[in-house]
Amino acid sequence: MAQRGTSPMYKSVSFGLNERADDELNTLFKNLIHLYPMDKNGPMSGKCDPQTNQMEQFLSQAFGFRNITGAYIVQGVKFFELEHRLDTMNPNTVIYFPSNITISFAMSVKEIMDWQRSYRVYADHNIQGLNKEFLQRALEGHSKDDGEAFRMKFVVRISTCPILMEFDAKVISRNLEEEWPNRIKLVSVTGIDFAGRKHDVADVLYYISNWREIFQIDPKSDLPFVYNGRDFYPRVNGPPGELHEDRVLHSLMRMVALRLKACDEEGVEIVVETGIGLGVFAGNHIGIDSKIRAFSAQASRRVLQRDGSSYKSIRAVVFALPIFNKSGSKHSVPDTYDDYVNEFQQAKYNG
Repeated sequence: MAQRGTSPMYKSVSFGLNERADDELNTLFKNLIHLYPMDKNGPMSGKCDPQTNQMEQFLSQAFGFRNITGAYIVQGVKFFELEHRLDTMNPNTVIYFPSNITISFAMSVKEIMDWQRSYRVYADHNIQGLNKEFLQRALEGHSKDDGEAFRMKFVVRISTCPILMEFDAKVISRNLEEEWPNRIKLVSVTGIDFAGRKHDVADVLYYISNWREIFQIDPKSDLPFVYNGRDFYPRVNGPPGELHEDRVLHSLMRMVALRLKACDEEGVEIVVETGIGLGVFAGNHIGIDSKIRAFSAQASRRVLQRDGSSYKSIRAVVFALPIFNKSGSKHSVPDTYDDYVNEFQQAKYNG
């Protein structure tokens, strides 16, 4: 039975919250719907130079961070080095983000090293070629375009990782005595990339049935033509994309299942899903984004119904999805929130 929250802040709907839910969960949900919304207009993209500069300055002051000119870990990601490595520092040294000011996030070197050691990788062993040798190379940033990049959709990375700032760039104040940062796990979110980029050409070929009619084709490779070393361009007045829908749903379900399994194995009790990849990566420019959002919602609902009773750690899943203030934006941005609500309501979910 769906229950609608009455918060004046934003819309919310709960599913499966019944007499079986304990007081702790009920209190959590009541508090969540009264959180203040993010102060950010759509779309999700936007300039973040001040935050980037702030982080680089912090890393430089605390660890002697510097970029190596002309060197890249992967395309677009600059190579860097640290003058002061954590394993050479006093473990009791206190680091403050962004600096030692009134509102700052305090953490010890020992804590940071413990967070790093918590790093785990979960992979779908049913994917051909997804072995330890490949994973070692791929996790170092050396996966190749096409098939190798495609395999990484079925890999999840998870570690203890505190949150230093809110989404709208407000620093979270924290004292060393507070334990809450040690209870937060950061989980990588994989998905299907329809933004049309060279690295993810396998997504286009495997999931889109009419890709030849959509994209300009390179006569030499017989693949979508690559512009600026990275991007595929749709044909002018070309048709909308047509999906291999069974492939899309099957893959999305495998990704959701693996992500939730990783969370469950690592002791996560409250999973927060944010719908990453359902904006530009969902294929708006080729007319398939609404279907991808609907399939993503369906994949989540079906996996929860199928596997939910087997989880030993997970107690609830929160979908924290964007609802844009369209009156304050010049962009037409669909609400992923509505796609998920519609899917769970129409299926009468009660897991």
